[in-house]
Amino acid sequence: MRPLEGKHLTSSLLIVIVDELKYHNDELIQEMVDMFEKVLFPTDFSKYSQKVLECVKELPGVNEVVLLHVIGPADPLARVWDPGGRIDESKANLTEESKILSSRGLSVKTRTEAIMEGDISRVIQKVADEEESSVIVMGARGKGVVEGIFLGNVAKNVLRYGNTNILLMRYKILEGRSGPSLEQFCSHPFSRILCPTDLSKPAEEAIAFIKRTKGVGEILLQHVVYRGETWREIEAQTEETTRKLNVIRDELEEAGIKVKIHTSVGNPAEEIISLAEREDVSLIAMSSHGTGWLKQLGVGSTTYDVAKIGDRPVLVIRARAECTT
Repeated sequence: MRPLEGKHLTSSLLIVIVDELKYHNDELIQEMVDMFEKVLFPTDFSKYSQKVLECVKELPGVNEVVLLHVIGPADPLARVWDPGGRIDESKANLTEESKILSSRGLSVKTRTEAIMEGDISRVIQKVADEEESSVIVMGARGKGVVEGIFLGNVAKNVLRYGNTNILLMRYKILEGRSGPSLEQFCSHPFSRILCPTDLSKPAEEAIAFIKRTKGVGEILLQHVVYRGETWREIEAQTEETTRKLNVIRDELEEAGIKVKIHTSVGNPAEEIISLAEREDVSLIAMSSHGTGWLKQLGVGSTTYDVAKIGDRPVLVIRARAECTT
């Protein structure tokens, strides 16, 4: 009877393990589906920021928005720091912006934070943690950003050092008779999405999120081969990668999503940005990290470069710490 008891014990243990894995998988899926349920929107009240606000109400599944304005010291050399008047002005501006969202039936909360010194990006992340926000949505540029700089300092630091999913919105700057104006790349940011993948677990989870997002029209899967001693080795990697991308494409098409696959050779960030421009995508969605990422880094180098240099909106889906392969 002992061998039989051991067999029953092993079977029971396997059932428990499978159930546990299913529980965590379902939990992950629900977490990804609810990404836009509670949005933190940092605003500096610039025209660029106001344009991004118009997009927040269009995000799939959004229910609640926290509007945040962070006040820093007006003059670093000032002996007395009195932000009282600026706080009142901030609250008044936040009230006006909240009306835009509440008119669409969204729950809106406003917060004004004042700091004497330090990094505004850290305050944004602190508020995101306190409010348990599922995603931070902000403009890639802000007030006073010099033309030609693709990513402002605050957005850059939230991306590099934060731990919350982040959507960086971008706009075309058009010069007209009345001066520069802003035009959205796409009124529906999820209509045509570029999903770069290095075929790692974090990249797989990012694609799984996009798959379950409402309103996705088309997905472009891309893998960039950047290693290889010989052309024969590179060609072999390209063939293997294409085979794996075809498997992912079949799964996405079963869900009713139109999919294209692209395999290229070169620098990953440069190839991703180039394809995004050629295909005129509405959004680049990618994991914060890929294969072999270091836990102490807030974002991987490829993701950081794409967000910093590219000219398309970028959704960065934070990889979970346990995804180390």
